[in-house]
Amino acid sequence: MRRTRPARLALVAAMTLLTPLALGGQVVAAGQPLLTLANPGFEQGPTGWTFTPGTGVASNIPHGGTKLIYLDAGAGRKVSQTVTADGPGTYDFSAWIATGGPGATFVVRVNGAVVGAVALPNRPTYARYTVSRVELRAGDRLEAAFESGDGWVNADDVMISPAAPADPVVTSSDPKVVEMFDWAKRKANSWVQLPGTVGPLNVDERYPSGSGTAVYGPSYWAGYAHRSAFYSRDMVHQLGGAAVLGLHDENKNMLRAFAASSTAKHKYFPVWAVNFDDETYLSIDYRNPHSYVREVPAPFELVEKANEAYRWSGDPAYLNDPVLWDFYQHTTEEFIALHDSRKPNGVAEGTGDGIFAGAASYNEVGEEHLAESGDAIASQYKAYLAMAALAESKGDNTLAADSAKKAADLKEYFNTTWSGTGSGGAMVRGYTVDGQALTGWGKENSWFMPMKQLISPGARNDAYLDYVDQQASGSGKPTNIEAISYLPDTFFAHNRNDTAWKWMNYVYDQRDVQHPVSRQGPNGDYPEVSYTLVDQTVKGLMGLAPDAPNRRITTQSRLPAGMDWLKIDQLEIGGQTFALRHDGSTKSTLTNHGSAPYTWEARFPGQRSSVTVDGTTWPIRTTVVNGTTYTYADIAVQPGRTVTVEVS
Repeated sequence: MRRTRPARLALVAAMTLLTPLALGGQVVAAGQPLLTLANPGFEQGPTGWTFTPGTGVASNIPHGGTKLIYLDAGAGRKVSQTVTADGPGTYDFSAWIATGGPGATFVVRVNGAVVGAVALPNRPTYARYTVSRVELRAGDRLEAAFESGDGWVNADDVMISPAAPADPVVTSSDPKVVEMFDWAKRKANSWVQLPGTVGPLNVDERYPSGSGTAVYGPSYWAGYAHRSAFYSRDMVHQLGGAAVLGLHDENKNMLRAFAASSTAKHKYFPVWAVNFDDETYLSIDYRNPHSYVREVPAPFELVEKANEAYRWSGDPAYLNDPVLWDFYQHTTEEFIALHDSRKPNGVAEGTGDGIFAGAASYNEVGEEHLAESGDAIASQYKAYLAMAALAESKGDNTLAADSAKKAADLKEYFNTTWSGTGSGGAMVRGYTVDGQALTGWGKENSWFMPMKQLISPGARNDAYLDYVDQQASGSGKPTNIEAISYLPDTFFAHNRNDTAWKWMNYVYDQRDVQHPVSRQGPNGDYPEVSYTLVDQTVKGLMGLAPDAPNRRITTQSRLPAGMDWLKIDQLEIGGQTFALRHDGSTKSTLTNHGSAPYTWEARFPGQRSSVTVDGTTWPIRTTVVNGTTYTYADIAVQPGRTVTVEVS
């Protein structure tokens, strides 16, 4: 369990501080409409809401703050609020609800007609329910209502989110992946904050009312529901799914908030958690510049994911914003030099003295006192590669070459020296502060090494992947679902499609199981779950790697056994829309619905005997990526054109 990382919600945990605008769908940019609900956390009693007999406001078991609403069992009871939309917009409506029986409903109506409703199950503990993508026009009358059923109903913390800019649609021969993706994208969208929302700061389990209020910036929840911040570790793992949903402003602002905190006084560590104002450090994790939570993999992952965000969006700010650019350089240069003292070898170290002094690993459990860890060195390797790619895009060929060499040298050092000579459970995954090499199962500091492709391809890597799957499937399985959500990424990175799909199914099938942290609700209400399933469908199963700045897309079918075909429509990359379909592992089709041509590199694992493009024989080309040979075709796909590539 990640003990200090959780970041979830300020908005729901401290309703006593919220103004009537705090949880509404408020959009404050000039000329845009406002949509708000008064008293969304019921902290001002019945204000703003209409109550029928058998309903009311209580204080016995709130989800957040001090109050909630209740509906007694029986038909005809209702708590509702009606507001008028000032302008057009599309919104999600969410609430935390517990029920003592089936039959109740969370419903949204527009001008008297039901536009979305959730039939509530019998669940006596709080879970979060959402009515998605409600379209409004100026003057529309919107009603949000809780309506009774066979048992009691408690409800709290209503929130309006702006609908995500992108709404991709998955179809497949396998109905499970369609169901999974549809659930995940809608759940992920429901965590998005509204820029301009006024909400509390520094809410945590000690101070449920926080320390004041601020205007929130573009962001989404990344962590638990009882804290008013997003956390770096969660955010970087959610970034890919957010990009699929078009949440580019949120990704950039959150990355920039962490980058801005990486200062000389912090020895270029970013802070661990930032409030939803994109500026204020979360107080429970930040005491002073010498005592705050920090873990070595985090800054490196932030660099890696900044490059990924750039490839999805094409936003030149990732190259030109001095705060971001300085962060990349400080992280891949000064940060390493400042944190490489016990065993000077070019590998960034932790102190071994706990998370408030700088931990080497994301695995916070136990007393191993790590100085160097597998997840940190693997993340450092990926940061070098990201720096090389970003520098090349910026036109700094010297920096690009230097960073690429650092990545290659670090990988060689890891495989020849750092990781020892053992395989499977005998591979080194970390070093203690006194220089002792550690083997065996280390969770994050085990699976990050293959996930980041730091282990050289071959028998040793294959044995380690087997070991990771065996441990995670047995006694070494993490208790928290958010840790398990990394496993599909680990196995997709090595074309172990069936194993990756197995773990995607496991994560999805556990969505209604209570999370180990009671305040969290079910596993599915941990944001990392939904965001990663979105990402793993597109980047994992579809094997899609965008490069919007260069108008390029690379794809590779990673369909598991039994999934005959998979298609995604309305996929946005760099402001353009595409459709991609894989039929098995031998046929792929791309449609460019945008206004500019894109180059499509359609990859197929193995040495293939022939390639056709729209039925015409194409020159056979091969490339080797991380030890795997691919046959591929490069095609310029013009706007409005559909192209099919097939191999035999």
